[in-house]
Amino acid sequence: MLRIYDAPTARQSLLKRQPPDEFEVSPAVLEGIEKIFDEKLTPSQAVQRILQDVRQRGDQALADWSQKLDGVTPKAWRTPGSELQNAWQNLPDDQRQSLEFMLERIQGFHQRQPLTSWMTNDLGGTVGQFIRPIQRVGLYVPGGTAPLPSSVLMSAVPAKVAGVPQIVMVAPPQRQTGQIAPIILAAAAIAGVDEVYMLGGAQAIGALAYGTQSVPAVDKIFGPGNLFVTLAKQQVFGVVGIDGLAGPTETVVIADQNARPAWVAADLLAQAEHDVLASAILLTPSRSLAEAVQVEVGRQMESLSRGQILQASLQNRSGIVITGSLQEAAKLANRYAPEHLCLSVSDPWALSEQIYAAGGVFLGEHSFEVLGDYVAGPSHVMPTGGSARFASPLNVWDFIHIVSLIALDPTTARQIAPAAIQVAYAEGLDAHARAAEYRLQNDEGEKL
Repeated sequence: MLRIYDAPTARQSLLKRQPPDEFEVSPAVLEGIEKIFDEKLTPSQAVQRILQDVRQRGDQALADWSQKLDGVTPKAWRTPGSELQNAWQNLPDDQRQSLEFMLERIQGFHQRQPLTSWMTNDLGGTVGQFIRPIQRVGLYVPGGTAPLPSSVLMSAVPAKVAGVPQIVMVAPPQRQTGQIAPIILAAAAIAGVDEVYMLGGAQAIGALAYGTQSVPAVDKIFGPGNLFVTLAKQQVFGVVGIDGLAGPTETVVIADQNARPAWVAADLLAQAEHDVLASAILLTPSRSLAEAVQVEVGRQMESLSRGQILQASLQNRSGIVITGSLQEAAKLANRYAPEHLCLSVSDPWALSEQIYAAGGVFLGEHSFEVLGDYVAGPSHVMPTGGSARFASPLNVWDFIHIVSLIALDPTTARQIAPAAIQVAYAEGLDAHARAAEYRLQNDEGEKL
């Protein structure tokens, strides 16, 4: 059953964020590591071993770790383009149409995000910024407990809109078939992914970061994964860029007495079914709504297929919090900084003015979060673990970088050089000052 908390208790338990470097590792995970490595290692140490091996031995390390961890050693790492097209052609018509519709919505949203180089002469000469796409990006698509073609489109489409010339995707094989799920390949085909490699886990991140004989390195890595993938991304940061460190999915619903209990319960369950560590939290000043939602969650769970996952996630990190007001609910939500924040209240626009920390805000009961997962338009790749305090959902800007432009004319250079000289001497950098002073001399070395 979904537990009901009062606000003070929830602040110290349900809504208290755990630092990402203090997460608890289950005994089963530690036992699995010891079995694979024949010694006791932390997950971080295990990942470091894998990454070092991939960096040193390339393809052979990929083969060894893929066999150990996935039970598969592919004949070729790269999936031929023909297989992507075949997967697309063999999809049922309704799935093809849905993916095409989804792509159009995501593309239409991201094409409206401004991407403009600019220049000005107002500061003397010309200064400005060039907007340039990152040249080669890697997308990690997890296998997990279900294939997620939506994650392919939500990452690849913004990259295409940004003008990235080379989009690479890695995905682990399914344990049942030893192959990447066909619907994942189909999504890669329609999204315009250039290269697909059957690789998963930390070894896939190592291949993208360092490159191997068969997998050329990328410039930035995107995409969520399990604990080992996340640790691998953390450890290769600096060698390549990363989009962020993804944790389990989370949703917070703020609801008032007018919200429909069945809809609120359905929204909570939709996120709770992702993962045993998922968070689904309701904040409401209405105890009657809280109790009705509690009953609805139990009733709806009986007919859902992922009952064991739901049972665990609802017990672990989920619950209902009774607040003194909607304003207090908004404050608690900002403090928690959820990935998804749903405002199931009578006036969601007014309440949205009080929200400043969330990956995505869903206004009103008809803007339910499941539509954001698939067809609303914005990418469903959003900051987790409280990082919505400073991070943003995946967007076109993640796939570009800015190059500063400085093109000063001689007159401007002479006008601003004296200030640079004074600051350089103050910093004890006389070579800096001297480089500027030379520009203030004529060809005979006399001051102009």
